[in-house]
Amino acid sequence: MARLKVCSFLPAVTQMMYDMGLQDYLIGVTFECPTIALREKKPVVRCILEGKSYSSQQIDTFFTESKREGKELYYVDEKLLEEIAPDIIFTQDVCDICQIDMDCTMAAVAHLPKQPELISISPAGLSDVFENALTIAKALGAEEKAYQYLAGLQYRIDAVVDGLREHRDLPKSVALLEWLDPIYNCGHWIPHQIAFAGGVDMLSHPSGNSIAISWDRIRQYDPEIMIVAPCGFDTQRTLKEMSHLFTKDGWTSLKAVKNKRVYIADFELFTQSSAGTLVDGIELLAGLFHPDYLTVPSRLQTRFQPFFEV
Repeated sequence: MARLKVCSFLPAVTQMMYDMGLQDYLIGVTFECPTIALREKKPVVRCILEGKSYSSQQIDTFFTESKREGKELYYVDEKLLEEIAPDIIFTQDVCDICQIDMDCTMAAVAHLPKQPELISISPAGLSDVFENALTIAKALGAEEKAYQYLAGLQYRIDAVVDGLREHRDLPKSVALLEWLDPIYNCGHWIPHQIAFAGGVDMLSHPSGNSIAISWDRIRQYDPEIMIVAPCGFDTQRTLKEMSHLFTKDGWTSLKAVKNKRVYIADFELFTQSSAGTLVDGIELLAGLFHPDYLTVPSRLQTRFQPFFEV
């Protein structure tokens, strides 16, 4: 029996397939997929902003105007997709800005001689992300791979929770920002990551979309810790945008600033919804929130920067 041929239109799905040892099924990926996948697989999905460098405000304006005018931000190499002739395409309906969505995917496959099965991977909360790993593995007839993968991740979460329980510490008040101009709170699974790490973000939107919030709301909330992780930005890219925060009135009076507990973190640990990556994010946050008795794993030391040591 021939092996199923799969296209992943989501970096998170691609990452989980590699994590579970299912990458041999994978033929086509997106331009944003992990480096190892881009070396080995064929990029099928592209973006009109690919390779360009814009500010947060420019990106926000471009996406807003494109949506208003009905322009597609992502496109599919339909000739390559026809050559691959996939049996399954994993796509999503969480956000039509961050990734190609189901509607665009359906349009791209409409005229293919061979119609693939389209599977939407659209998590709202952290438990959904774990369930998505099982959905992927089941589609490939490799369910046991997912159970092994998820058991290892649950063990790591339990280790963090046990450490917090042992010290009976109160949750830290946290603000994690997903965008800087305009400022966006965090949503979907990120508040759950924060909770597992021993924090609470009262500005967040658990299991829902992140939304623009005012600077005054952050000042009134006055969090003990601030994490800045704009979607799509690594730490160096975010550093170039931090003036959107530290030039605002009241910046120096925030608890997080006075106590030098502002951290810049790699977006992949939060807004890329692969289960293993999000557990990395929990372990990183736990070490930042409770450094007296929890530590950031050595492999994650390069994925964040204390803002006041830059």
